[in-house]
Amino acid sequence: MAYQLTSRIDEAFGKSLALLNAMASDEQLRGQIAAALDLCVAALRGGNKLMFAGNGGSAADAQHWAGELVSRFNFDRPGLSAIALTTDTSILTAIGNDYGYDYVFARQVEALGRKGDLLLAISTSGNSKNVLRAIKAAHAAGIAVVGFTGKSGGAMAEFCDICFQIPSNETPKIQEGHEFLGHLLCDLIEQEMFGDAKV
Repeated sequence: MAYQLTSRIDEAFGKSLALLNAMASDEQLRGQIAAALDLCVAALRGGNKLMFAGNGGSAADAQHWAGELVSRFNFDRPGLSAIALTTDTSILTAIGNDYGYDYVFARQVEALGRKGDLLLAISTSGNSKNVLRAIKAAHAAGIAVVGFTGKSGGAMAEFCDICFQIPSNETPKIQEGHEFLGHLLCDLIEQEMFGDAKV
């Protein structure tokens, strides 16, 4: 199907700008960012860890954000305790084979999670069964949950302590919103933990 390249590019920029403007003007979202930051910092200062879980593009976000925290974001400083539950193929395939794919994150939360940790659960639909089971396992262990989803919130919205609902129904735009928030949280966590010190 023929299309006008320039129009397609302009439309893409327009949608992304509209999304970011909507997020920037949302006072409730700003409050959620501050509250999520408090949970992240409390976990890390308490000697606990951040756990990330998601599927597909959300798995990539989980690994990306954990990497920013364990390594560095803006400046050199001690590593921060974060783990993506999406990376160990032996664990993932063992759980998937023995219990089913719906349990690949929940089983890891049960095994690795401790009270005081924080689960950051990512699902563009809010209905990913394995993410929902991970949230349930986290709550059973006394672990708070920060969720990242889309406009509708899906099933996970009511089960998260904080739930970021990106104001879009388009998966790529929801993912763009998640990536912005993930980077922002990494930046704020680093600043809160270490200030502007170059360690």
